[in-house]
Amino acid sequence: MTRIDQPWLTATSSQTVCQALTAQGAQVFFVGGCVRNALLGAPVSDLDICTDARPNTVVELAKTAGIKAIPTGIDHGTVTLVQEGVPFEVTTFRKDVATDGRRAVVAFADTIDADARRRDFTMNALYADPQGRVFDPLGGLKDLVNRRVRFIGTAQNRIREDFLRTLRYFRFHAWYGDAAAGMDPEALAAIAENLDGLPQLSRERVTHEVLKLLSAPDPAPAVAAMRQTGVLATVLPGTDDRALSLLIHFEEQSAPCDPIARLAALGEAKIIGESLRLSKAQDRHLAELRAAAIGTAGPGELAYRLGRQDALAACQLRAALLETPLAPDLQAELAAGSAAVFPVTARDLMPGKTGAALGAALKKLEAAWISSQFTLSRTELLDQLD
Repeated sequence: MTRIDQPWLTATSSQTVCQALTAQGAQVFFVGGCVRNALLGAPVSDLDICTDARPNTVVELAKTAGIKAIPTGIDHGTVTLVQEGVPFEVTTFRKDVATDGRRAVVAFADTIDADARRRDFTMNALYADPQGRVFDPLGGLKDLVNRRVRFIGTAQNRIREDFLRTLRYFRFHAWYGDAAAGMDPEALAAIAENLDGLPQLSRERVTHEVLKLLSAPDPAPAVAAMRQTGVLATVLPGTDDRALSLLIHFEEQSAPCDPIARLAALGEAKIIGESLRLSKAQDRHLAELRAAAIGTAGPGELAYRLGRQDALAACQLRAALLETPLAPDLQAELAAGSAAVFPVTARDLMPGKTGAALGAALKKLEAAWISSQFTLSRTELLDQLD
């Protein structure tokens, strides 16, 4: 039998929670991402547990063991247990009773087999008991080894239960799929046949999936498949993915990925903002990068105004959009610009200039200083005012 052996599994926090939940004989399994990523040797961030114990029983068992219980979604079977500062999302086995493409009416179940059949992909229907023994009711382990993202049951049914699974399919393929092997034709056909369900999804849910997809090491093949199936035009109308693969190529040479920069490669900030629900900071970052990329400011000026990292992202984005190579001296220009400090202050021009005249003079001197590659001194700049 396949086993996992992970620090998070053997940690006292995990074992204490498992012992509390099994105190009266309940079944307890870790499930989903933590098991999948442990098998892949990938980082594990969230610890999800499923059990046949009902939510109220989970709360009582936790209280008896002195574990903090938070009823985060108790009506849907989920209780968050916190032990030693570590959160565990504990959900009772469930099965779908009715679905409408956005949400499901669920009933509690008694086995992992029933619980597994309501999940999206086989690689997410992998379970591990507290000893690390892996249970695979639907053949997900083979798919995981082969890096095949496969819907449980028929793709058509899974998608119609929750249309967000269309976006999740591309996201999971970007992170865990084999790009060389391509995608499941049945899945792509079902996705293309169910585009009309995507507008039902909230902008928040779409945004969450798109940003997670764009955070993958190389999301370009998945985004290209989104375009080919009509998904990209449906969730992000007016966008184009042609620059994305080149941007990712440039990132591999010199910078960690920035999902917002990758989003900027797809289209204008205003167009994207109409489709997604970005935070104010993300929206500003998107608009700033896109404007810098299509503007005329050189790398040094961009680094001076935006900082080295954002300037690098803007230069890479510009090169990708124009389909041109990065300048060989790019890093030197970025270093010079990010280290530059404008040597003139408002005090230097007062009291001779005030108000709008003061602002205009400072702007003129700053432009001259930038044009000199940041070499003009304070004295040389002030001499230009005489």
